[in-house]
Amino acid sequence: MKPFIPTAVYGVINYILALTLIASPWLFGLVDVSSAALLLPIYIGWLQLIMAIFADTEVGFVKQFPIQMHLVLDLVMGFILLVSPWLWTFSSKAFWPELILGGLLIFMANFTKKSPFLTRAHHAAPEGQMTSTDSIEGRLNV
Repeated sequence: MKPFIPTAVYGVINYILALTLIASPWLFGLVDVSSAALLLPIYIGWLQLIMAIFADTEVGFVKQFPIQMHLVLDLVMGFILLVSPWLWTFSSKAFWPELILGGLLIFMANFTKKSPFLTRAHHAAPEGQMTSTDSIEGRLNV
């Protein structure tokens, strides 16, 4: 499947998601659940906001942080957020906010254009050399 989320849309959603993560303990009533349920979304939200500001996208302000690295870190943070209710054993009290927000991070990391997970790197040959698409795609039996 090909990535279909444009990087500009991803950048806007990332700002919204970062602010939602920062406010999620109060939005979803996780303040009294456990310290992990309180602090983990706040930390991940701040990291997302900092990466969004520095990201090399249309809506990034500083444009120094590569979008591919941003998407890899989104996948890692989404996985940590996704398993956190069971890792820190507060799943009996609340797990839906972490499950939904972590799943959204993983979804965006996989299906954003320029994603390193679903797009293949283009190999450029030096000037004057010819290459075959069969050799790049691994269809040659050598």
